[in-house]
Order: sequence, then structure tokens, then C-alpha cells
Amino acid sequence: MMSPTQRIELEKRIKDEFTIKSAQCDKYDYLIAGTCGVIGGLIDVFFVGMPGEGALTKVADGAVDSTVEKFASVCGWKGAQGGGDSTKSAIDYLERKFRVNYDQATTFGKNGTDGAVKNLSPKNHHIKSLGHSPDLIGLFFSILNQFTDTSTFVSNGQIITIDTDTHELKGGNFIAKIFSGFANWLGHLFSDMAGSSGAAGRGAGIPIPFYNLLLMFDVGEFGKHKQTFATIATQVFEKGYDFRHGVALAIPVLITELLTRLMWVSKQRFYHNKPWKECVPTASNPELRRMLLVGHGTLCLIDAGDAALRSGGDMVQFLLRTNLIGWARFGSVALKEVYAWHNAGHIDGDAVDEYLDAELTKLLNQQTHRTVAN
Repeated sequence: MMSPTQRIELEKRIKDEFTIKSAQCDKYDYLIAGTCGVIGGLIDVFFVGMPGEGALTKVADGAVDSTVEKFASVCGWKGAQGGGDSTKSAIDYLERKFRVNYDQATTFGKNGTDGAVKNLSPKNHHIKSLGHSPDLIGLFFSILNQFTDTSTFVSNGQIITIDTDTHELKGGNFIAKIFSGFANWLGHLFSDMAGSSGAAGRGAGIPIPFYNLLLMFDVGEFGKHKQTFATIATQVFEKGYDFRHGVALAIPVLITELLTRLMWVSKQRFYHNKPWKECVPTASNPELRRMLLVGHGTLCLIDAGDAALRSGGDMVQFLLRTNLIGWARFGSVALKEVYAWHNAGHIDGDAVDEYLDAELTKLLNQQTHRTVAN
């Protein structure tokens, strides 16, 4: 049995270490977080902007081109012949090496869908074909399509599957064929990431992860033509809002994140005089979580204000100037903050699990040392 003093100490430790806490930020925390968000927002407005126009987008385009060339080199590409465009040469090599059966690009025609997918074109087939999505959804449908000789699209709020030519995956067993399907999916994504080898300009890249889910929302009436949200999202992609632009969009978001965490660490160490081990910027810290919410919220407010002012009420132009990555990060932090606010004072299961795992590891290490010593 525990004494009253021991019980009080145990209850205090549980409250301090294993409960969900509300943030106790001071005015300096909010000021710092807001400033970091303003810096990120200004970088977003002046250095990202529209697809293909901002300085950071051009940097991202160059980085993606270089990555595609390096990947092609790893896969056996020997470089451009006769002084040609090295990126287009690398893309052409990857297109030939990693062929897939779900690469239909038109509604009708030789490489079409026989009318099954409306308004399909080379500019938008990467967003409508689910196998071209660089995420778990894309991986799932890519392997499924390769195994079942089908092609799956999302169009007008519906998922459409058509039969394709027979596609034989390499490998002598099921696991080998799965790996072959994964390799084809990854290689084909790299071949499309920087546009097509025959396209002029930037060409149509691949979508930002999970962006094609927006095509499921075939609702609403926007603009003078009364277009649905799915149609608007497709037009935004056609104008260059692809993975390369997503890389540029992530830069101001990353800067806001890192600046906020760095300033929190500095304040803990030099203002509150805490030891370094207590200045680790973990996501479970309530004050840091609140500061990240304020920082990313400020960035998103600046982003939305700029998009609203420059778009002139045009929905396509508004979305082209919107930082989707920033809003996604803000949403994730906001959900965590709402959860913490609603469950303040309750036991934090993750903290308990982390503590038990650490204690178990410590016990196992001690047992190992004793065994070795004996």
C-alpha cells in the first residue's frame, strides 16, 4: 500500500506527464508565431504565386528535372544524344522502360477510353487516372490495374473502370509481380513528373498527393459558366497546379514550420533558462502546438487575402493562387489543437505508450547486459 505522500506524488506525476494539457502561451509566443507566419506568407505571395511564374516554382521545376535525370541514370539512361534536351531524353527513356496499361489520354481515339471518360485529354489524364497519383491511392490502383488489365479514372464525381490490353507483369510468383507493379508505378511517375517528352513548355506533370480526390466533389455552380467544383479543380491542374508547383508551395510552409520551432527552442533555452533536454520541439508540447497553429494560420490568412484580391472573383484564379499545402498543414494542426482542447485533463494514451516502450527497452537492455556479464 502507498502512503498518502506517495499517492499524492503519483497523482502529480500522472497529471504532469500523462495527461493532455491546454496551451499556456504568453503574448510573446503569439507574437513570435504570428511573425513567423507573416514571413512565410510574404514568401508565398512574392516568390511562389501562380504556377510557372514565381521564382520558387522555377527553382522547383529545375529540381524536379534534375531528379528525373538522376533517376533515369540509375535506371540505365546514358544521357542525351547529339546535344538534345537532357530532361526530355530522360523522360523518353523512362516512358519506354516503365510502360503501364492505364495511360489512356483521350476520350476517343487510339489511346482513348471509347467515350467512357468524358473530356479526357493529355492535359488532364494524369489527374483523372488514379494510378498516376503519387500517394497510397495511386499505388493501390496502379497495382490493381496492372493485375486486372484495367484502367481506373475519377471523373464527374464517379470512379470509372475500363478494360485495357493485356499487361503481363514480370516475376515468377505473386510477391515478385507485386514488386514489379510497384517498380512500374514508381518509374512511370518519374517519367510523368516533369511533363511529357513531346510536350512544349512545362507539360502536364503529376498531381499533388491526394489532389485528385477533389474530383469526387462534383457539386456546386461556380463562375459565369456554372461549373462544378470538380471541373474547376481539373482546370486548375491543367494550368500547371501540379506536383512541381506543390514542391514550391511547400517551401514557405516549411520555412514557417522551422522558424516557429526554432524560435520556440530559443525562447525555452534563453528566456526561460531551461536545459537543452527540455527544449526539444516535440509535437506533444501544447505551447508549441498552439504556436504552430497561429503561425500556419497567419500564413493561410495572407495567402487567402492575396488570392482573393488578385483573382477578381474568378474561382480558377483563386485556387491557382491558393497554397493547398499550407491549408493542409494548418488543418492538421487545427485538428490536433481542437482534440487537445476538448480532451484537456484526460489521460494521453500516446504519452503512456511512449513511457512504457522506453521502460521496456530499458529493462531489456539491462537483462541483455546481465546475460553478457554472466
